[in-house]
Amino acid sequence: MNYIGIVVGLATFLIIGLFHPIVIKAEYFFGKRCWWVFALCGIGFGIWSLFIHSLIWATITGVVSFSCFWSIHELIEQENRVKKGWFPANPKKK
Repeated sequence: MNYIGIVVGLATFLIIGLFHPIVIKAEYFFGKRCWWVFALCGIGFGIWSLFIHSLIWATITGVVSFSCFWSIHELIEQENRVKKGWFPANPKKK
């Protein structure tokens, strides 16, 4: 029985679910100026995935990599959501 698809699917679901609040908190505390952290993490996880021999872990690190890249877009969208009043703005942030 092949369980790789189920494991990768579950991991992808959990990773996306984890990145959603990370993006919200990152925008709240730092704004979109922290995009470069997501870019560096995306590059790092992408390179790391190239050197992992396990298919499951290489795929999961690849998913984390592209979730980091997608989070850059979501930071910009989250800033727009805050401007629309859908999410609270940080009163201490300039």
